[in-house]
Amino acid sequence: MDKILIIDDEEKLRALLAKIISLEGFEVLQASDIKNGLKRLESTVVDVVLCDVKLPDGNGVDATKIIKEKYPQTEVILLTAFGNIPDGVTAIKNGAFDYITKGDDNNKIIPLLYKATEKVNLNRRLQHLEKQLGSKYSFDNIIGKSQTLKKAIEAAKQVATTDATVLITGETGTGKEVFAQAIHQSSTRQNYNFVAINCAAFSKELLENELFGHKAGAYTGAIKDSKGIFEEAHNGTVFLDELGELPLDLQAKLLRVLETGEYLKVGDNKPTKVNVRILAATHRNLVNEMEKGNFREDLYYRIAVFEIHLPPLRDRLMDLEDLSYFFLKKMTAKFNKKIETIAPEYITTLQQHPWKGNIRELRNVIERSIILNNGPVLSASSLPFDMQNPHSNPLDNSYSTTLELAVAEKKHIQKVMQITNGNKTKSAELLGIALTTLYRKLNEYNID
Repeated sequence: MDKILIIDDEEKLRALLAKIISLEGFEVLQASDIKNGLKRLESTVVDVVLCDVKLPDGNGVDATKIIKEKYPQTEVILLTAFGNIPDGVTAIKNGAFDYITKGDDNNKIIPLLYKATEKVNLNRRLQHLEKQLGSKYSFDNIIGKSQTLKKAIEAAKQVATTDATVLITGETGTGKEVFAQAIHQSSTRQNYNFVAINCAAFSKELLENELFGHKAGAYTGAIKDSKGIFEEAHNGTVFLDELGELPLDLQAKLLRVLETGEYLKVGDNKPTKVNVRILAATHRNLVNEMEKGNFREDLYYRIAVFEIHLPPLRDRLMDLEDLSYFFLKKMTAKFNKKIETIAPEYITTLQQHPWKGNIRELRNVIERSIILNNGPVLSASSLPFDMQNPHSNPLDNSYSTTLELAVAEKKHIQKVMQITNGNKTKSAELLGIALTTLYRKLNEYNID
């Protein structure tokens, strides 16, 4: 039940107002002056304060500022017998939800209370979601016990509270964006935007527009000004993934942002100024790229102020089991599957795999296994064929090996087709082969 606090020294008026408001289903508290009103706020979470402007121990306009500073989630509606514009302006500046004359309160007060409590409840939901988001991307949610990972986490925690530029290196799929999110959520910029972009995902022209935005008329179709990610992330964090793919001329523009906090939008001749923290990631060796002339040396030294290297999954095999159970819990809910545990041989098989795609590859493997698995235990038989038979040699032309592989492959295709109810497109996707290859295999093995 929403709580309303009425602060008014006129006892009869206060009692009447309390009765009207309580009939609407609100819980009403009362105070005769600012001092007692503040005491009430200290002991009870109040949604809305209805406060008279002229009180024995002070002014409601000034009290609004005190209330909003101490209890920012609480809304304040001011009531006055004689409204005037300067007081109204000051009240709103001090954070008041509204400022109304007492003669109008019969018609306005209840609708205003509903609007104010709606705003309070919305803000609380948003605050709850922000806390969940912060928890989701916290360092505590990075899975793993290996020493190499722990060192990377400790380094990231140390730099997170600073405003230093960070370069995160590591192979594809090692979790570089997860680390970037955790650094942002642990920084002083956590309440502002975290905006990520993959520099390899756009052509040079599109990437420039995505990064810096454009002015109206900059090119055909640019009918209005557009913000780039740097402007969207003002006061927050920009994460540049695959930085090694950034074209040289855009590297120069990025260097200017790092040195001056300014850049030119496409088609603009007036610089735009921003305050952002830059985190970057790459799977490339940027020192080698500098030697080849593909990456600017001056940009490298500005970007790599603090470097964190993320280990590949094959160097942290002790984390495989924890990661597997994490993905199992997450995806069984997604696919409405009741799988309670993972067979030991499943984990053993995972430990023998080279994991060129790292954690991203592991996630895909477990997702696929959950779809194909029957029963409460995730079994090794649900793993891809090449993982179940890591020592098989497809180039061995002996009849027996070919026959064994063919039989196993036929059974696996039949199982996948059964899972998908004969959907060939979905089956090809799960098998990791082209649709044309699946049709050829179905014909070869005489599978209907």
